[in-house]
Amino acid sequence: MKLAVKAIIAYTLILFSVQAIYAQTADLADSVQNAYSSIKDVKGSFVQKSYIKDLKRIDTYKGVFYIKPPKMRWEYRTDKPQTVYVTGEEIIIHQQKEKQAFRSRFDRATYGQAPIALLGGFGKIKDEFFVAEKSGRLILKPKKSMSNIATIELTLNEEGFPVKSMLITDTLSNKIEIILSEIKINTSIKDLLFEFKAPEGTAIIQH
Repeated sequence: MKLAVKAIIAYTLILFSVQAIYAQTADLADSVQNAYSSIKDVKGSFVQKSYIKDLKRIDTYKGVFYIKPPKMRWEYRTDKPQTVYVTGEEIIIHQQKEKQAFRSRFDRATYGQAPIALLGGFGKIKDEFFVAEKSGRLILKPKKSMSNIATIELTLNEEGFPVKSMLITDTLSNKIEIILSEIKINTSIKDLLFEFKAPEGTAIIQH
């Protein structure tokens, strides 16, 4: 009898612990979604580190980004600069030095080309992802195929923009880490900033 009572107590403690973990995870997901609901636009700087497993190489990029859902713009400021535009329905990747721009439909399969575009879609976390929690971070697994993304790990920010950084792991165990800084929200970004105007001599390549 005593063993049975101890077993029931142990089971009850485990059950409440699991429920507490689920509640905490739900709270974290809700906090991100609620924060997104009050954001009309956001801009800031980013550092993107790409860990390529097979090549055992790390590529680092820096730039600035602007989001005014569903429109987005990222400027990669490297020796080969490029600007990525998302209108909500299509994505345009403008490579300035090469004098070319790639235009294609924007959908779930496109996130592999511009992983920072994920920042525009975390307002519906529970609809899009299975959510778990690990040491105060959210671990997201797409409910439906999303390019080749396996998981997204979000490090959260307590004030202002809710995401401090994200770590994206693909199905081949390659990783992309995006760290955000100098974030400003609701600064009335003009729509003109998200319009792509091809400079003279730019080749437009439709995908």
